[in-house]
Amino acid sequence: MIDIRKLKELVRLMTTSDLTELDLRDKEEQVTIRRATAQAAPQVIQHAAPVVQHVAAAPVAAAPAAAAAPAANEDAGLIAIESPMVGTFYASPSPDKPSFVSVGGDVGPNSVVCLVEAMKIFNEIKAERSGTIAKVLVKSGQAVEFGQPLYMIKPS
Repeated sequence: MIDIRKLKELVRLMTTSDLTELDLRDKEEQVTIRRATAQAAPQVIQHAAPVVQHVAAAPVAAAPAAAAAPAANEDAGLIAIESPMVGTFYASPSPDKPSFVSVGGDVGPNSVVCLVEAMKIFNEIKAERSGTIAKVLVKSGQAVEFGQPLYMIKPS
């Protein structure tokens, strides 16, 4: 039986590299991990394109640009805590427990800020630096992508 730590490390390797398939074999074990193909992505883009075409170009495009400028100033000096893998975000260890962190809470480099479930394995995500939580960007139960910001922290 494969060691769970080995399996977690293999999943981490897949999420942090450009590998599409990983096949490991030895005398007792065989593990094959495949990344989903990119064929699904163009279908999503094709479905999104008609929605964009129906939107009035000038008034709608100007509004987000104006709103983006204050948001950029608001986020100046903040650092993102990003998801190291694709999976499902959980803010607390279980639905009946409080969140690991909340806005205004202090975190240290080894503070667990959330869980990301990938392949039925719950991975603790740590802050990796000291600071104060300024924003929570993801809701519990939401799917997250590799590199997606989860929290914004004000470094201390």
